Amino acid sequence: MRKPAWLAQHLAALRALLVLTAVLGLAYPLLFVGIGRIPGLAGKADGSMVTVGSTLIGQSFTDADGNPVPKYFQSRPSQAGDGYDPTSTGASNLGPESVVDTPDSPSLLTRVCARSLAVGKLEGVDGSRPFCTADGVGAVLAVFHSGGFTGPITRVVSVNQTGTPFVATYQGVSVESASEGEDYRALGGVITPIRGDAPADPAVPADAVAASGSGLDPHISPAYAALQAPRVARERGIDEARVRDLISAYTSDRVLGFLGEPVVDVLELNLALDGR
Repeated sequence: MRKPAWLAQHLAALRALLVLTAVLGLAYPLLFVGIGRIPGLAGKADGSMVTVGSTLIGQSFTDADGNPVPKYFQSRPSQAGDGYDPTSTGASNLGPESVVDTPDSPSLLTRVCARSLAVGKLEGVDGSRPFCTADGVGAVLAVFHSGGFTGPITRVVSVNQTGTPFVATYQGVSVESASEGEDYRALGGVITPIRGDAPADPAVPADAVAASGSGLDPHISPAYAALQAPRVARERGIDEARVRDLISAYTSDRVLGFLGEPVVDVLELNLALDGR
């Protein structure tokens, strides 16, 4: 007896459902679980875990007060939660135009300036950068013109400093310190970053002062690692050449030989220094 058309259609749909469930819901996932158990791949499939974390996720090497522990290589800054929090991955969303501090948040420029000074002090090098003041904030002026954007300058304010301005005069006009909470851009000031006399190629590398987009990057540049090598060797009482050899051992080249830049995994490097 021939089945009704509606029943045949439903049985065909049921068979397709069962076959696709078996293939795509069971066989396919189990195949890749099995591939992940192959020696050499198992560790990566399990998240590249080591005794104190994952080599895929950065972490801070600081004390309870947030100060760098001198015997360890330091990671780059992180904006993910309180730092390297996988549940709060993300960046500050601040860009090149973020040069003026607000009462609630320092600008990206000021964050970079402050970090550069801190790293320079830790490593014993010049932490100055272009467009940064000597006290570690963005060197930015609000310049007021008699004609709005043009004409003689009538007033100049150092927008990121409530204390003594980083320059006394600008084009013959005395520079004022900022009043807290005042929006000088809204008042008509032309925001003008001042480059200063800092070297064009700062001693502190960019990745030492700028967070990654995810906030979880476990790597630093070989240049930042080399900057830290003398401190780590001194604090551990070992030969600096040995430290530099370890940096080389934990440096990964460009992907496929041309993508990205060489990087150093900070966690693996520190574990190697600890003998683990």
